[in-house]
Amino acid sequence: MQERDLDRRPDPDALLALAGKETRGRLWVFLGAAPGVGKTYAMLARARALKRDGVDVVVGLVETHGRAETAALIEGLEVLPRRAIEYRGQTIEEFDIDAALARRPKLIIVDELAHTNAPDSRHPKRWQDVEELLDAHIDVWTALNIQHIESLADVVSRITGVAVRETVPDTVLRDAADIVLVDITSDELIQRLKEGKVYLPETARLAQQNFFTIGNLTALRELALRRTAARVDDQMVDYLRQHAIEGPWETSERLLVCVGPDALSEAVVRTASRLATGLNASWVAVTVQQPGREETDPAKAKRVEDALRLAERLGGETERLVGQDLPAEVLQFAQRENITQIVIGRSRASLWAKLMGRSLSSAIVRRSKNIGVHVVIGGSDRDEPAARQWRWLRLSGLPVGALAAVASVAVAVGLGYGLDVWLHLPNLSMIFLTAVLFCAVQFGLRSAVVAAVLSFFAYDFFFIDPRYEFTIQEPQEFFALLIFLVVAVFTGLLAGRARDQAQNVRDNARTTQSIYELSRKLSGAAALDDILLAATIYMHRTLGARCIVMMLPEDGELNLSVAWPPIDELDPGETSAARWAFDKGEPAGWRTGTLPNVRFQFRPLVTTRGVGGVCGIEPADPNATISPERERALNLILEQTAIAIDRSLLVKDSVKTAALEENEKLRTTLLSSLSHDLRTPLASITGAVTTLRQFGETMAPAQRADLLASIEEEAARLMRFVANLLDMSRIEAGALKPKRDYVDVAEVARAAVERARKVFPGQPVTTSLARDLPLIRGDANLLEQVLFNLLDNAQKYGGGAGVVVHARRLGVDVQISVTDEGEGVKPTDLERIFEKFYQGGRSDGRKAGTGLGLSIARGLIEAMGGTIHAESPAARRRGTRIVIQLPGAAAPAAAQENA
Repeated sequence: MQERDLDRRPDPDALLALAGKETRGRLWVFLGAAPGVGKTYAMLARARALKRDGVDVVVGLVETHGRAETAALIEGLEVLPRRAIEYRGQTIEEFDIDAALARRPKLIIVDELAHTNAPDSRHPKRWQDVEELLDAHIDVWTALNIQHIESLADVVSRITGVAVRETVPDTVLRDAADIVLVDITSDELIQRLKEGKVYLPETARLAQQNFFTIGNLTALRELALRRTAARVDDQMVDYLRQHAIEGPWETSERLLVCVGPDALSEAVVRTASRLATGLNASWVAVTVQQPGREETDPAKAKRVEDALRLAERLGGETERLVGQDLPAEVLQFAQRENITQIVIGRSRASLWAKLMGRSLSSAIVRRSKNIGVHVVIGGSDRDEPAARQWRWLRLSGLPVGALAAVASVAVAVGLGYGLDVWLHLPNLSMIFLTAVLFCAVQFGLRSAVVAAVLSFFAYDFFFIDPRYEFTIQEPQEFFALLIFLVVAVFTGLLAGRARDQAQNVRDNARTTQSIYELSRKLSGAAALDDILLAATIYMHRTLGARCIVMMLPEDGELNLSVAWPPIDELDPGETSAARWAFDKGEPAGWRTGTLPNVRFQFRPLVTTRGVGGVCGIEPADPNATISPERERALNLILEQTAIAIDRSLLVKDSVKTAALEENEKLRTTLLSSLSHDLRTPLASITGAVTTLRQFGETMAPAQRADLLASIEEEAARLMRFVANLLDMSRIEAGALKPKRDYVDVAEVARAAVERARKVFPGQPVTTSLARDLPLIRGDANLLEQVLFNLLDNAQKYGGGAGVVVHARRLGVDVQISVTDEGEGVKPTDLERIFEKFYQGGRSDGRKAGTGLGLSIARGLIEAMGGTIHAESPAARRRGTRIVIQLPGAAAPAAAQENA
């Protein structure tokens, strides 16, 4: 294959996308800048033409808005009946999706894509109805105004001052088979508005004053034209990819900038940004990584990352490619993405590389076809050391590798001497080759090259005649030595590269495993402190940093939330750097442009709410830089942490919201209960007192007694109401401390029943108390209050029938039950009846009471170590039984002696 012969296969992703579209119906969107441009008219006109050609066309729904010329186009087309929905006393006619699916035409017209369906419809939005039709392999034509596209809704609102409430996701337009732009001039549209062809006269007058102005319509037309042009450009790129056609087709300008590890990269990015701005074109920054040859110089890797971040800040896209042939990868990407111009810096290469055409810029200029190439020439060479040809000698780790090379060659010389004396071997070059391999595997490529060169001279000096001189007598010896040098160098290169690749694989696997473990840890952590602690520990482990800190805002200040290893506080300079990173949303501190002398580098934790906190990293070596692999790992960990923090804050907010809603509900219920349950007895008391004052002297004694009894009864009711509120407040405040006396349950039950008979004389109550009931440890007064509350509840909801109080021994415990014969409780409400202010009746016919009785009963029983629950139906499919179970206690010694 020739150099410039690139891969001509169709793009697999484009073919898969095309195959996916073939499995659904096809969607045509008639797009307009504003209402009245003629979208529906254009749809119906085309539909009539298709109908004449024999296509099965059905009108699912079309809104004519009273326009006679639009209504005339519907005649002769099959129209599906609409579905009538009753909503708030009105009948609403909606699109009947079931009728459309049953009819299954080839093409159906569904107008107003952004419409919101009536309640109780299958889908809340009409575009979702259209999606279901497409899934059923039915082609759909629809109409849409530009302001209803979701990504443009806020832009349109700012332009027109009108809020857009109905939107359609951008993905609907992206997946459409085609977009038909229906457009007229702004003056023509306003004239149509004045003639009453868009709205009724009064509505048209108001619309012309607000929405339909020349400025608004011009801006909307531009948005519609741009969106349609972008869609057409995407279609063209898809066509190129699907048919493996080498671009570009210069229908619109698109720039590509090549980013590398040299100091010229940022200047190249800025040049590309200026070109793109001048051409009003989109642009993308690309870097290519050769597999197995990851950049080991942290400074170079940082230049690449900085250049890519600069491109993003300047409005460009970024892509990372992987390939062995750098020019081929760049050009293949350019042709696939319909790039029209490439911007690249002049490559710094040796004279030999330039003569051989191996510099990247020269290769791209030579191999590009129909793509303009801009070569940026900068003065970056002045920033490099004068003796850059020896630059590799100063790489980190070389002193150790060089010493190892010297030592390995010395050992090879000694071993060669021994074998030469003992075995008289004619060729000892393999011993030196072993030294080269050892250096390559253990210390890397540079050490292997040094060992190869030293072996070349040592082998000549010690083992080739004349010995101990750098001279060679026989020509074959010279060629053998030269071949040995070449083999040693290439062997060292291959072994060193294999070592570097293996090390990269191990590092990547270690990083991947650490990030995977962190993801599992974060997914299972709900509390914010757990999330931060897990993130700091794993970040410390992955980056090998000296210390990791997490700081979150609280009361307007950044507080040290967690640190690993733990530290007490940060100094003022570090706190200032953290505040800068939080406020500006960019790194600050060590090796940045802001406060670079502090020991930490602070990076923002960006959540969906904005910057949610900062992470500080103290490197183990302040003079080193973060390697590209660790930089990528750090970014991944920060992203995972930010997502987990956002999730935790959302959970916290939802809990707060639920608590506020519950408090508001309780407050509303309490006020409602107070207004009803205080006003009713007070009204009765006031009425009785007023009657006694006005007519007391003339009333019969029996009437006065009845009024006084009524006053006493209602006053007692008020006392019970206030007592319940006080008991509830004591329970919730934790101030209730029941006694631990020995209590006779049967005696307390009889006392509660007698009290209930006095308060509710018309309520029949029977008891069934076992003789062998054990004593319990508790508070007799509180237990009596519980039983009275249960009897009070039975009287309210029992329907006037009998109530049974039953007590029996259950093992070592005592079980007490209160059973009524009312309508019973629904199974779903058996636990809810113990909630505060819960009442079984509705607001228009509820029973008297606060809804606190059973809630207080549960609080008192649990305070005495017991349990309480409800059962329904109790007997004969009716009634409710409240069951209490209290732990029994051995009788005291004195009671046993008396017995």
